[in-house]
Amino acid sequence: MKHLLLFIFAGLITSVCCTSSWAVHGLAIDNNLKYLAGFTSFDYVSDRAKKGGGIVLHAVGSFDKINPYTLKGTAPEGLENLVYETLTVASLDEPFSQYGLLAKDIEVSIDQLSVTFTLDENARFSNGTQVTVEDVKFSIETLKSDAVHPFYPYYYADISHAEILDSEKITFHFNKKNRELPLIAGQIPVLSKAFYEKNEFLSRELIAPIGTGPYIVDTFSRGRSITYKRNENYWAKDHPVRKNMFNFDKIAFKYYKDQTVAVEAFKAGEFDLMLVNIAKQWVRDIDGPKVDEGEVRKQKFPHRNNAGMQGFVMNTRKSIFKDPAVRKAIGLAFDFEWTNKTMFYNQYARSNSFFSNSYLGAEGLPSKAELQLLTPLKEHVPGEVFTTELQSPRTDLSGGIRGNLRAAMQILKERGWILKNGVLENNEGLKLSFEIILVSPTFERVMAAFTDNLKKIGIEASYRTIDSALYTEKMNNFDFDMCVYVYGQSQSPGNEQRNFWHSAAADSKGSRNLAGIKNKAVDQLIDKIIYATSREELTAASKALDRVLWFGYYLVPNWYLDGHRIAYHDKFEIPDKIPTYYNYMSFLLTWWSKP
Repeated sequence: MKHLLLFIFAGLITSVCCTSSWAVHGLAIDNNLKYLAGFTSFDYVSDRAKKGGGIVLHAVGSFDKINPYTLKGTAPEGLENLVYETLTVASLDEPFSQYGLLAKDIEVSIDQLSVTFTLDENARFSNGTQVTVEDVKFSIETLKSDAVHPFYPYYYADISHAEILDSEKITFHFNKKNRELPLIAGQIPVLSKAFYEKNEFLSRELIAPIGTGPYIVDTFSRGRSITYKRNENYWAKDHPVRKNMFNFDKIAFKYYKDQTVAVEAFKAGEFDLMLVNIAKQWVRDIDGPKVDEGEVRKQKFPHRNNAGMQGFVMNTRKSIFKDPAVRKAIGLAFDFEWTNKTMFYNQYARSNSFFSNSYLGAEGLPSKAELQLLTPLKEHVPGEVFTTELQSPRTDLSGGIRGNLRAAMQILKERGWILKNGVLENNEGLKLSFEIILVSPTFERVMAAFTDNLKKIGIEASYRTIDSALYTEKMNNFDFDMCVYVYGQSQSPGNEQRNFWHSAAADSKGSRNLAGIKNKAVDQLIDKIIYATSREELTAASKALDRVLWFGYYLVPNWYLDGHRIAYHDKFEIPDKIPTYYNYMSFLLTWWSKP
């Protein structure tokens, strides 16, 4: 999710086959770690990097809590990246690798039903206290409890319990054999047990937390700004996975009402850098003499991230969205080609998969390996899964959107919807009418055209932009008809799929199963992904799930971009080598201030 899922490299088994486990400094899904034991730094950082200076970033909305792991409220930007740390960290130039950080040694049992971490004796919280195995045990027990956002119990569901072996070693036991679990266990953020014994975990009081990370909370103004200060006594400043990173003395986030206001603030110099997700802002709004003269730079940094799926999600808990045929008809009213040309300057590609920009996306008709998974589930999946390729409706052909609208009207007519006073109704008197909630006004242009097309076929759709706190509350409680959501995917999908699509998540407030999907085939294919024993099995299961989700018509597919568009004031130096799989924040933490 903000969350990478990875797998263990089993190649070392042969060299230690007479033992019950093997100890390593890192784990990789493809049996081939790039960085061998004794490496000094990652390749995408620079020896030229200097400590000092600062950077001011922006965020949209506000925040009303400091704990990022609870459900209620909104935490400030930066906490998870800057203040908290995990047992292991991912490499940004490998698709499925992690290396020890708080854990200096990792021992995976031969049966892969447990992993033992040996803590680095140098690991310290920001107050100088040593990180202990009790802290780690407290962390996993807390993150599996009902005190946290439901994402975490889902994600760590197959970790049964933690066992302290001695003052340095702790073992995580697994409910099932799952090739990703040793790495999932490594992703556990380590919390201070002493801090939360003193401060209630669920408290909404704004008390700066204690973490092991390179920064500490310096100052903040509720909902308006937060500043992090580099910890001069950071325990891992020379660690191979941290060297030449976290170079700014201070990192601040200023909050703005919306992205439009933020762009004007950026141009005025109120903050230093912004990730630009809106095409018009990139092409038209961030322009002028400062850009021409190089004072403000605009650069698209390519990546090979799995783009996942962004879409207009339909809440199938609502009566009007229960019929897949109705959902399909609604999707036919979205004119992507026109939108991309007139609003996005043809910068985007249409999403044709829930794993866009990835080899995991379904192509053509199902392969033999996919059919072996799908055929036993035939009664629970749409027939199109077996006969039709994944392809979003196109409007750049003869007839444009009109042909799609006629097809939509025919579908709705066949499903018993009749036009009355300009709005479709069924035989139960239910009107085909719904509201789309937005958190950013920049989507209003898109929705204006979409709802206009819906109106032409008798569907009454409206949209409104609400503040981020109310939006989050509505999403967590599934209190909406339609919304816009991005389902981010890693290079190796796993446990997070339960939170996205599983039947159990449909009734769990705060889950990301926003569509309310309850489908036995989806549930079983998720398990096939999680418990895949090879890259081939994972690929087949992901493609099969992709097809079932696609032809469930749970959302209207949107678009994606294969790079990060970053605009920044010319105050910074950037490493010569760019990572391969990264988000903009992890990349930014390798930059440094110009002298």
